[in-house]
Amino acid sequence: MPESLQKFGFLILDGFSNMVLASAVEPLRAANYYVGKTIFEWKLLSIDNSIVTSSSGISLQTHCMLDQIDRLDWLMVICGYGARKFSTQKCLAELRRAEKKCKVVGGLDAGAWLLAAAGLLTGRTATMHWLDLPAFQTEFTTVNASTARFVIDGNRVTAGGATTVMELMLRLIRDICCEAVAFDVSNSFVYNSERVEIDNRGTRTLSLTTRTPQLARAIAEMRRTLADPISLERLAKVANCSRRTLNRLFLRELNIPPGRYYELVRLAQARSLVEDSLMSAYEIAAETGYESGASLSKAYKKRFGVTLMSSRRAAKT
Repeated sequence: MPESLQKFGFLILDGFSNMVLASAVEPLRAANYYVGKTIFEWKLLSIDNSIVTSSSGISLQTHCMLDQIDRLDWLMVICGYGARKFSTQKCLAELRRAEKKCKVVGGLDAGAWLLAAAGLLTGRTATMHWLDLPAFQTEFTTVNASTARFVIDGNRVTAGGATTVMELMLRLIRDICCEAVAFDVSNSFVYNSERVEIDNRGTRTLSLTTRTPQLARAIAEMRRTLADPISLERLAKVANCSRRTLNRLFLRELNIPPGRYYELVRLAQARSLVEDSLMSAYEIAAETGYESGASLSKAYKKRFGVTLMSSRRAAKT
């Protein structure tokens, strides 16, 4: 896990895609949930108006202007239709100033157009929405335009439409957190990335259904037996492999032992029940395979850094 908070800023311009924004932000929210603490923080930014309207007419209140940011780890520019319209001297100058205060700068949807116009992609490989890619390639000859679904080139990242943005964010979550967190996030969105190639996009295979059959069967059985956990020997039998093979599969695919992953699944369910129900600690313990409320409380505090009651109170505020 990262030692410091990862701060994201999403610069959104009128005509942005709601789906692209959601595909960028929601994986970060889900990752925080599965990790059990705030790893990612984000703000919505605008150029000169606090209200920005999407391509579908939905207006959003941004947190602040781009020129008001201090330091960011990640600045992501989200632009939909009309990227050329926003390539004004003011916008491009603000992007160049902001770039100096950010570790990584990215363009989502047609955002790469603005980055290229600001001279921030010169000599880099980049991609954008496929509809605009031919014009992008013609307009910016100093940028190596790529048909890849997303591109990470040093401290520049670019992606096209909503699905490719989701793939990019899952890759970043994997690199910043771990494979297991990215896997859990991907499955929380019922995300299937069979088209994602191993070498340059996403976690190796992001959907439960696309991983090795033994791993898929084992995880399905874990989820089915939360209230009455079975032994790893029994789990391996259900998965139709040896315990040694099961351990190797989890370490290879998720970089975590099966027993530990099993516990994390149970604690994730416990957290959901703590925050979304009125069940007692004893009842939640029974639903998640713990012998007592005390044993659950101890594991919960170790995992999430807060007590059951603190977590419940925070969820209600």
